[in-house]
Amino acid sequence: MNILLLGASGPTGQQVLQQALEHGDTVTALARHPETLEQFGQQVKVVRGDATSAEDLTKAMDGQDVIISTLGRGKALRAENLFTDAILAILQAASATGVHRLVWLSSFGVAHTYDSATFSQKAVYKTILRNIYENKAEAEKLLRASDLDYTIVYPTALTNGPATDTYRVGENISMKSAVLKVSRADVGHFMYRAARDAEWIGRDAVITSGGS
Repeated sequence: MNILLLGASGPTGQQVLQQALEHGDTVTALARHPETLEQFGQQVKVVRGDATSAEDLTKAMDGQDVIISTLGRGKALRAENLFTDAILAILQAASATGVHRLVWLSSFGVAHTYDSATFSQKAVYKTILRNIYENKAEAEKLLRASDLDYTIVYPTALTNGPATDTYRVGENISMKSAVLKVSRADVGHFMYRAARDAEWIGRDAVITSGGS
């Protein structure tokens, strides 16, 4: 499988990248700073570019089977239109190259998943994370209105813990606790799995730890 990975230098992107390399896939990573991926050497084709540039994406997307995006803003509290700009660029590049499969990383609490959040979670989503979440929601509206074969992944609070393979995935999981978490390793495992088969095409995937 030929994969274009966006956000490869981030902690969740690294987990997706590891999954792809372990399975022998061909990975192209679009990165503004290619030096952040030097440790992978010849295992990964690194293309210098910006995920909000349709021109850069078109060059990197040519010949790919699937796009996996783990783009994020790190600890920043403002989106700076990253997610809407990236989706618009992806849609333009996908139209130019004929690539139709996209696995997109979002966050629990964005869009309809907000309704399943606890009271305390909603308070955070509507205040501290409001700008980030609103931009993600707008991006997802654009994605849903497109003709791409998408999967949108909504993880609960991310940790740097190990892979468990006992995580739960569903289109809608009601939160009984505001402290539900999931490791980036498990999220990377699922996103890679979703990219390989058709089970999650056109669906949302809320992912959290295996506990209740």
